[in-house]
Amino acid sequence: MATKDAYYLPHKASWPIVGSIGLTTLLVGFANFLNGSSIGGTLMVLGAGIVIFMMAGWFGSVIRESVAGLYNQQVDGSFRMGMIWFITSEVFFFAAFFGALFYARIYSVPWLGGEGNFAAGATGDLWQGFQAIWPTNGPGQVGGEFEPMGAWGVPALNTLILLSSGGTVTWAHWGLLANNRGQLIKGLIATVVLGFLFVILQGVEYHEAYSEMGLTLGSGIYGSTFFMLTGFHGMHVTIGAIILTVVLFRSIRGHFNPEHHFAFEAAAWYWHFVDVVWLGLFIFVYWL
Repeated sequence: MATKDAYYLPHKASWPIVGSIGLTTLLVGFANFLNGSSIGGTLMVLGAGIVIFMMAGWFGSVIRESVAGLYNQQVDGSFRMGMIWFITSEVFFFAAFFGALFYARIYSVPWLGGEGNFAAGATGDLWQGFQAIWPTNGPGQVGGEFEPMGAWGVPALNTLILLSSGGTVTWAHWGLLANNRGQLIKGLIATVVLGFLFVILQGVEYHEAYSEMGLTLGSGIYGSTFFMLTGFHGMHVTIGAIILTVVLFRSIRGHFNPEHHFAFEAAAWYWHFVDVVWLGLFIFVYWL
């Protein structure tokens, strides 16, 4: 694949604006949906449609430019730095959520029970029968009775699935570096199937939580942190599986070779990041 010597700069950058509009609409719709607004569902669908349109258009533009040989080694380096910074921002994104869980569980609940700077008896203004035990459901069981989500079962199975998908995408990468197109495609197919299987099983887990365990977003600090962390991670798995699907179709069309395949590497980096985050979730949200 021949590349140009000059550093390529796109003449238009409209897709980031379209993406911002779509994400804002989606999140505003989601917030309204959670608060019972009749327009929330409509805004969510509209926002999701805009995001899908943006992804298709932006992906398509980058793919056409890459296949046309418009990206040289300097552009490739810029892409790599951009992906590194993007994953770094995602690390801090999840670090904030893990920090909220850590603060609530390790500090706030024991403090309310009278530990640390709170002298014994200083919590007398709390609700009757309060116990500083995690998971807590707030004053008067504000979220109703609920059963905490256990680690063994669907969460453990999903851990095995996601870790296996990390192995299959690495195997696909080895095939690409060895110019073994069959291994590349088989590895990507396995990764995509495992990724979407993870999402399906998480949906089953959520249905069980709401319908059988009484565990919802309104189940106190435990419910809110559980769904906040696992929900955002599930969204990232979904996005990663979609990206890997695009990479799979590109691999089938022969877009990559051992020297030029950053799109594959970016998708693999993102997928390994998702793997690592899930390990943290399994340990600190489900297990401990």
